[in-house]
Amino acid sequence: MRKLALSDEVLLKIQQPARYIGGEVNMAVKDLEKVDIRFAMCFPDVYEIGMSHLGMQILYDMFNRREDIYCERIFSPWTDLDQIMREEKIPLFALESQDPIKEFDFIGITLQYEMCYTNILQVLDLGQIPLHQKDRTEEDPIIIGGGPCAYNPEPLAEFFDMFYIGEGETVYFQLMDIWKENKKNGGTRKSFLEMAAEIDGIYVPSFYDVTYKEDGTVKAMKPNNPHAKETVVKQMVAEMDDVYYIENPVVPFIKVTQDRVVLEVMRGCIRGCRFCQAGNVYRPLREHSLEYLKAYASKLLKSTGHEEISLSSLSSSDYSHLEGIVNFLIDEFKGKGVNISLPSLRIDAFSLDVMSKVQDIRKSSLTFAPEAGSQRLRDVINKGLSEEIILKGASEAFRGGWNRVKLYFMLGLPTETVEDMEGIAELSEKVAEVYYEIPKDQRNGKVQVVASSSFFVPKPFTPFQWAKMCTNEEFLQRAHLVKDKFRKMLNQKSLKYNYHEADLTILEGVLARGDRKTSALVEEAYKNGAIYDSWSEHFKNHIWKKAFETCGLDADFYTIRERDLEEVFPWDFIDSGVSKEFLKREWQNAINGSVTPNCRQHCTGCGAMKFKGGVCYEAKN
Repeated sequence: MRKLALSDEVLLKIQQPARYIGGEVNMAVKDLEKVDIRFAMCFPDVYEIGMSHLGMQILYDMFNRREDIYCERIFSPWTDLDQIMREEKIPLFALESQDPIKEFDFIGITLQYEMCYTNILQVLDLGQIPLHQKDRTEEDPIIIGGGPCAYNPEPLAEFFDMFYIGEGETVYFQLMDIWKENKKNGGTRKSFLEMAAEIDGIYVPSFYDVTYKEDGTVKAMKPNNPHAKETVVKQMVAEMDDVYYIENPVVPFIKVTQDRVVLEVMRGCIRGCRFCQAGNVYRPLREHSLEYLKAYASKLLKSTGHEEISLSSLSSSDYSHLEGIVNFLIDEFKGKGVNISLPSLRIDAFSLDVMSKVQDIRKSSLTFAPEAGSQRLRDVINKGLSEEIILKGASEAFRGGWNRVKLYFMLGLPTETVEDMEGIAELSEKVAEVYYEIPKDQRNGKVQVVASSSFFVPKPFTPFQWAKMCTNEEFLQRAHLVKDKFRKMLNQKSLKYNYHEADLTILEGVLARGDRKTSALVEEAYKNGAIYDSWSEHFKNHIWKKAFETCGLDADFYTIRERDLEEVFPWDFIDSGVSKEFLKREWQNAINGSVTPNCRQHCTGCGAMKFKGGVCYEAKN
């Protein structure tokens, strides 16, 4: 019988106690006497969000295939348990063994979203681990950060021993092996970090010094340790079929956000949207073979008992064998009660045909992401989607039986004008009009068009990393302008418009392009009660405003200031594969409204070819 870290009395007091007890289907169980390394994989958000993250499931499965490593899981305790753990001084624990996380050798933290940064400090704090890497002793775990936000690790530099830049399947085992070697030789924490710094893709922030100019921008970032590299190069899987995939995903007891089997069909994207960080840092596009996917689809459904399988990628329509894998899934699981989910599809005749085969049209809605209301602005962001394509796709969808459409836009994009903003309402109206062109007796009830706009945040390693952001007031003015335009539309009863929170977006913008000085901001906000900032009901903007004042930092410096082309960025020491010269060219193309062809149409020399794989070499194979 497993001994739980929380007493029955505590479990009866909190929401969803199943978040904390482990014991799920396919959970890894190992004899601690027979393992050399204890690794805790952490997602700094609530269990239901973390258990839906594909990357965490892949690495959990990968680590536990090695007999000498026991990988366990940690999630942020929800606010009710957080309070109890502080009051009763209960140390944070891992789900599998229920042991305190301070007893582990490594804690690997997924950096998925800037607004989870205070939750990282919550995990360390409740785990009774010093927040600052400089205060940790030989007895403390090594804290590693990885994931998309690791491409600008500087706002978290004070809290992490190292960052892993790139895809987890590449050098993690090398890192584990040198840890064992260092321990066997009686090495210290510092000697391990020095050995780690020599591995490609590993960044040890304490081995670098940052200097600043008088205007507050970065002057230089230089290694202060001979083992540290001037440039840290992203690590990437070149051949997707050669790496691990999950065979036995952990199946939660409770409903989680993505309660289904996830089949990753490819990584990267060919499209080159200029606002999209993932589309740049995961270049080049690399595909799994059809046979690989067929084999894993069957294994995953069998090992989990899930009744839905989702094809995962940044743009599933660009997967070369999409028709093949969809037809296989339909044929293989026909009559077995398995649903097929197809996110990230471009709405064209083929995609609609596929979706009509696998979805209950009366229950589902279609999603388009025009991102901008006008063709001019879609060209600026290189969206590669014309109004004609959008309306044609909507028309074919409506004639196919759908009557609900979701449209996603961004407000505050570079060069945006009033006409671009009003175009959001006008395009939504045109989509509704397409529905009413269908003869009344052939319509499927009333049409509903829901338009949502998020606010634009410039991200590192995108052509828009030089762009300025709007202020909080400007964002809200733009949202209200769009809302007013919706009220003037003839089909306003068929239209609905939503927009995100502006103050949260401003903070995301600060942390996305922040430097090492913003570590103090995150810590100050956390110490004053900031936690679960990504959840609107828990976001406390006044705490962050006070933290800016206390730390002597100006949010405007990080947000509304347009960067000079020659400015040194806090993340310039990382080689993500796309060159800064390419991003500069794309920034200029954006200003000129010039469209860049996708990777399969024409190579634009972004720099990713050096990884020797994927779409860059398709024509040569």
